[in-house]
Amino acid sequence: MIPDAEFGYELLVCRYAELAWYPGDDPRPAIVSRQLGTKRRRWDTVVIEVDPEAFAARRAFGDRALDSDLLHVVRDAPATWTWYRDALPDPGYPWRYVRRAVHRAGGRELIEKRRRGNRIEIRRHRPYPDWVERIVAIENKPDLDRSAADALADQLAHDVETALADEVWLATETTGDRVEPALLREMPVEAGILTTSFAAGDPESDDDPGIEGVAVDPAAATVDWLPSDLAPNDPSERDPGTVTRRLEIAERAYGKGWRSYHDTMRPDCRHFELRRAGRALVPRCGAKDRCPTDRECSGSCPEFSPEPPAWRTKGWPIEGGPGKGIQGLLSRRRERVRDRIEPEE
Repeated sequence: MIPDAEFGYELLVCRYAELAWYPGDDPRPAIVSRQLGTKRRRWDTVVIEVDPEAFAARRAFGDRALDSDLLHVVRDAPATWTWYRDALPDPGYPWRYVRRAVHRAGGRELIEKRRRGNRIEIRRHRPYPDWVERIVAIENKPDLDRSAADALADQLAHDVETALADEVWLATETTGDRVEPALLREMPVEAGILTTSFAAGDPESDDDPGIEGVAVDPAAATVDWLPSDLAPNDPSERDPGTVTRRLEIAERAYGKGWRSYHDTMRPDCRHFELRRAGRALVPRCGAKDRCPTDRECSGSCPEFSPEPPAWRTKGWPIEGGPGKGIQGLLSRRRERVRDRIEPEE
């Protein structure tokens, strides 16, 4: 397991979910993100199971996420030209903010807009699809001691009670005991338990270079307890506010993905690099000789050393230097995962 494993383990779980979701069953098309939720609750890993045809229709709206204001406009934009205040439901806040969102949506070509006299009219390019099938929340805790289990039990109980996600899982590293400790902790029975065994990789192997003795494999997890389905029997029974919150989470997952750690870490540091963990790429700090946490990899780190200007201006084959190259690589991998979800012929 990667040292300082909370963050590194989270990335490995995300990559596992990207490769092999659904655990112990046939693969389901899905996108994976991390550190998402609401003001009151943030999940480590979020899996959005999607309908491939509807997902293709969502992609027609672009690769950037739609925030709550844009969703209010795009979801309700009419098929024919209509004054925006007649077309959209009352937002519950001043209409001037809706007008700003209308202009932003028009600027991104999400809708059409025009001015007729003193009024702004809108119409849709295409209907916004119902592309989200299920939302799955995963809490990651590689070392599940009793104090960690007590805290997680309360968090998972909250997830079960609110039912914002359709399923709730706990992911933890296997101990090899006859009965895994996760099964002996007082967890909500509705939460599933996934024990992982990210196998040791061979650092000398070209096929599986490994990092820190860890590798990700699609078969690297075992379902020790199946979760309950928290979704209502009839989707229409969900509160409209809950439906909107779920869609906002899905949109953020769509735009962000799980490799977005390059936005909060410092890939422009000369010590920052990526190392392979089986079929995953994990950040590594050359100065600390380990996977850094996302909090410590910052400009305030004592070891932070910006890339020399020469790296970005003299002969480097990647425009902007190694840091920009890392950002581009991770962004391309996110796009490749999106492209992989295709409608059935």
